[in-house]
Amino acid sequence: MTSSEPILIVGGGLVGASLAIALDNAGLPAILVEAAAPRVDDQPSYDERNLALARATVNGLAAIGVWEFAQDRATPITHIRTSRAGDFGSVRMDAAAEGVDALGWTLPARELGAALLRRLDRCRLLTRLAPARVEGIEAVDGGWSVTVPAHGEVRHIVTPLLIGADGTLSGIRAQLGIGTAEYDYEQALFVSTMTPQRDPRGRAFERFTDSGPVAVLPLADRRVGVVLTVAAGEADTVAAMDDATFVALAQERFGWRLGRLSRPGKRSPYRIRRVAADSLVAPRAVLVGNAAQTVHPIGAQGFNLGLRDALTLAELVAGANDPGAPALLVEYTARRAADREGTMAMSHGLVRLACLNQPLLGPLRSLAMLAFDRVPTLRHALSRRGMGFKPHAPLAVREKTP
Repeated sequence: MTSSEPILIVGGGLVGASLAIALDNAGLPAILVEAAAPRVDDQPSYDERNLALARATVNGLAAIGVWEFAQDRATPITHIRTSRAGDFGSVRMDAAAEGVDALGWTLPARELGAALLRRLDRCRLLTRLAPARVEGIEAVDGGWSVTVPAHGEVRHIVTPLLIGADGTLSGIRAQLGIGTAEYDYEQALFVSTMTPQRDPRGRAFERFTDSGPVAVLPLADRRVGVVLTVAAGEADTVAAMDDATFVALAQERFGWRLGRLSRPGKRSPYRIRRVAADSLVAPRAVLVGNAAQTVHPIGAQGFNLGLRDALTLAELVAGANDPGAPALLVEYTARRAADREGTMAMSHGLVRLACLNQPLLGPLRSLAMLAFDRVPTLRHALSRRGMGFKPHAPLAVREKTP
């Protein structure tokens, strides 16, 4: 079977699904190839993580009709406090000081996945092939011919724009011949939920330590999401801990700002490494989300950055006669450059500097935190970046409430 579609998206995770919805919203037909069946339990990116969604991200999800299906399970973040064990000072961000009701929202990845699936069901111009995998791609005149076995038949789909949204280990990136620059942080991340003695009341915390960062995010029902980083060599030991021992480790690393932690939920480990594609584009092809860049989860920027990839690309192709035109791909690369490079540099620099066990750096880190906390212009600039907005964005845009 041979068909022709304007756009082919490979990867139905959080970013790929968001892009498919944005294109449908713009009136553009597309095909979405998903390796997993279209159910929350079968999609690996709809996992146990708790996502910290920046305010701009929520605005974007609202614009494409996803947020209405997720907002009831989301918890507003009204305060963020960042500190470093052993150093003095901290950086505090406050929604009220920025003139907004929330700096962002916390949402379990499974809940966002469920919202995306509900919105995908309403798409009118989208064809979904799931479960299905790309078997091969071949350059043809004006695009790509993509072989996809699905539903008992082999499809040969011809598209002028091939999009790889298939994650850190992107097969599309490899088949396009795009290399990567990788950095192994030699760390593992454990995510869980716990119940604190004191209600977090919208407060999120990020605590840097010699062993890596710890984050605590407010959730519904007075629960918190705990993100604990450990050295890779300790991952098996931590995974084997009983609940009481794991809670004690989290308590030791985070401290007692919310009182005693208890009632841990399911514990899930993730290995941490930075993977950056050497190029975002190839002839008539684009990479988005983790296929383009996988960043350290510090600051929870991964999905926020990936969604900006998706929405930028959707905006560009919506007004184009040829969605895979070379000039359009050059424009996409240019538009994403500053945000992508800045976010990757920030996350990499923070984890290397803030978690580095160097006593001489302590006073400098402390002075930097005091400056960001006490100097209004610096604090506001940091808050705007945390909300996902450019420093020069109009105030009305920054304060838009979903």
